Amino acid sequence: MDAVKLFTPKEATKTLPLVKRIVQDILSAGQRIRREDDPELTRYVDQLDTLFEELEAIGCSYKDWNFSEGLVDFPSIIHGREALLCWRSDEDEIKYYHDLESGFAGRKQIPEEYL
Repeated sequence: MDAVKLFTPKEATKTLPLVKRIVQDILSAGQRIRREDDPELTRYVDQLDTLFEELEAIGCSYKDWNFSEGLVDFPSIIHGREALLCWRSDEDEIKYYHDLESGFAGRKQIPEEYL
């Protein structure tokens, strides 16, 4: 079993230029898949698989299955507990996190001492 990479907010932020490009491609392919009449549906599904693998290779995961927000989580430790740094594609930096159970709805600002 592979060890999970844990990110500090600074480490996660350093990945954002690449993560942003991948997420833009995911959102584009995802929107095309949502159009049922697209004759190249299989190609976009294959493209998504590749893009998800690219994010996983970085150590983060895609969480927006409606392909509207571009949500990405980065495993981390906040206050000694497992947490997920949470980034949305319209944000310039990583400022939020949530615990493993609460998801996006439970986002809180990353404490100052972790920035």
